[in-house]
Amino acid sequence: MKEMITAADKKQFIQWFLENYELKNPESEWLLQYLCSSEQLLARVHFTDQFRNSPKALLMSTTCVQMTAFKFYKNKRVTSDVEKAFLDVHNHPEEDVYVTLYFRDRASSARYKAVVEAQAETRYTASTLEVLSSLIAELWLDRIAREYRESVLRKRIDDALLAKDEQEFYKSAAELRTLLQQSEF
Repeated sequence: MKEMITAADKKQFIQWFLENYELKNPESEWLLQYLCSSEQLLARVHFTDQFRNSPKALLMSTTCVQMTAFKFYKNKRVTSDVEKAFLDVHNHPEEDVYVTLYFRDRASSARYKAVVEAQAETRYTASTLEVLSSLIAELWLDRIAREYRESVLRKRIDDALLAKDEQEFYKSAAELRTLLQQSEF
């Protein structure tokens, strides 16, 4: 049986992780640093590979893997908004948070294995196929949403050019550039 994982162990792992990996969503780093700011918060943080069916879960991935950048799950609701996740963690520090990190060499990382907790046996554990299917669906939905947002921005740029609206053109072009840079990963 694994010994209890202390807040200091979790903090040390997060600091190591942030020094060695770059998260796809830079705001995710800010959220992990916030979790490190308090022993009370860290006591409620649980690193797990079984984030499904958790009451509150954070899924984060690094630039070196093909996974969705960030997802926050709470009570069967899902969002990609790190700020909403932060507000929930901040406003409800008494609630447990289950964190799943996807990064290169995760399966062989002794540091990660040292902080990963097994969830309660009474909890339903989704099969590998269910988890993979769900993640593939999330990736597909993220791609569709990104493509739709890209088409909307391109249309706004075209409309701004036709209307000779320089301010709207620059604003939309900047948003499109940011979106395309994020899509490179």
